[in-house]
Amino acid sequence: MAVAFHGGRNGVGSGLRSFFSYRIFISALFSFLFLATFSVVLNSSRHHTLPRTFQSDPLKTRLDLIHKQATDHLTLVNAYAAYARKLKLDASKQLKLFEDLAVNFSDLQAKPGLKLENGNAIEEDAFRQIEKEVKDKVKTARMMIVESKESYDTQLKIQKLKDTIFAVQEQLTKAKKNGAVASLISAKSVPKSLNCLAMRLVGERISNPEKYKDAPFDSAVEDPSLYHYAVFSDNVIAVSVVVRSVVVNAEEPWKHVFHVVTDRMNLAAMKVWFKMRPLDRGARVEIKSVEEFKFLNSSYAPVLRQLESAKLQKFYFENQAENSTRDEHNIKFKNPKYLSVLNHLRFYLPEMYPKLNKILFLDDDVVVQKDVTGLWKINLDGKVNGAVETCFGSFHRYGQYLNFTHPLIKESFNPNACAWAFGMNIFDLNAWRREKCTDQYHYWQNLNEDRSLWKLGTLPPGLMTFYSKTKSLDKSWHVLGLGYNPGVSMDEIKKAAVIHYNGNMKPWLDIAMNQYKSLWTKYVDNEMEFVQMCNFGL
Repeated sequence: MAVAFHGGRNGVGSGLRSFFSYRIFISALFSFLFLATFSVVLNSSRHHTLPRTFQSDPLKTRLDLIHKQATDHLTLVNAYAAYARKLKLDASKQLKLFEDLAVNFSDLQAKPGLKLENGNAIEEDAFRQIEKEVKDKVKTARMMIVESKESYDTQLKIQKLKDTIFAVQEQLTKAKKNGAVASLISAKSVPKSLNCLAMRLVGERISNPEKYKDAPFDSAVEDPSLYHYAVFSDNVIAVSVVVRSVVVNAEEPWKHVFHVVTDRMNLAAMKVWFKMRPLDRGARVEIKSVEEFKFLNSSYAPVLRQLESAKLQKFYFENQAENSTRDEHNIKFKNPKYLSVLNHLRFYLPEMYPKLNKILFLDDDVVVQKDVTGLWKINLDGKVNGAVETCFGSFHRYGQYLNFTHPLIKESFNPNACAWAFGMNIFDLNAWRREKCTDQYHYWQNLNEDRSLWKLGTLPPGLMTFYSKTKSLDKSWHVLGLGYNPGVSMDEIKKAAVIHYNGNMKPWLDIAMNQYKSLWTKYVDNEMEFVQMCNFGL
């Protein structure tokens, strides 16, 4: 059998391979192995019906049986060795083991005494020694065949690979989830350096109250002929970077006015910073707290009423499960920024600045790299919002942000409509007033008290409020992803007027991506004494 197999492999096999497909060849090979195995089983069972002439000598019968076992296992070993050669599986190790075992069986068969010649009787001691050697070799051969069987059993190998892939995917999913939770916790936490800076600025105000009295009203903050910016944040160092990057890159900085709004807790720190480090080249900054805008109350703004409701407080603060902090989605939905009024001020720009015609809204995690006054010159075609669209393929479309199983959403919006980005938006406040966009925002916010229209954030209500009222801007105005996407190209970044660190990896955090961090840190005022004292590690 073994000789015929090798001959077919070297001669007829080459013709078959040229005629049949590789799959047919492998199937034939499997059939051959099955027949070889069946032959072993069949031959092993025949010893129960040996001819009567052999039954007279028990040792001779056992010797014949051992001879058959050795011959059959030699055939099996040679077959597996040939198959190992064909598939080149563990060729250097497995092939050598099978060939060595085949040589051992051949040596055993060639030993004097294994075959009876001229009717000579065999000595029992010699027989027992030969029998022991053969049985040991047979046992070794069977063990090797069982161990290597999965290498030749395609279905077994496929199943094993599937099990391995499933286990690795489970581990990967768990690692991603743990990483996302850790990242969210890091993003939510206030770094010691930021806390230190705020405390030192407030301490400076307390120590020198006379130095930090409010300046007299500057009429430039209401002059519609100037370039106005809105920045809403409680992060002093982030606001300073945004403002400084605009001023440094502006061609006519004396025409730029910044409207900074923060909360009551950080108002003093924000004012002291800009008093200690006044803007260069004639630029102006107005700093207010949310509380100074008296029209913003729970009777006017739905979001304020909802934030004060017991139901929403329970959703954000009640720990309903022992492992709730391990759920990345649970943590994401309960991020404190979604409770901040500062996050929703962008929907009240016309009421906050009634004498202005246009205003550029900037998030506190952006850096301005070029003069952006060209935004005021863009014709918005009567639209309210000028923004960069973020959709590509099926990603970042309305269907990903809104609940289209809700009948009202399904009737009002197209799920394939392209989404756009908050963070750098030029707003035509006159068009806003004309279209009554704030009323539209209130309408949708009132309906979403149970979070059935969207889950979280300000982008979904923004997409709804400015639906069909947004002018698409060239992508070079606003490049996003520096807070989560390591694949943003440096060529794209260099061409951008504004870069945005949206995502959890903010540039002032330790988890920031190093390849993008320097683009932000170069606008940090390192000469400011409190920045040095608070060890920002920039």
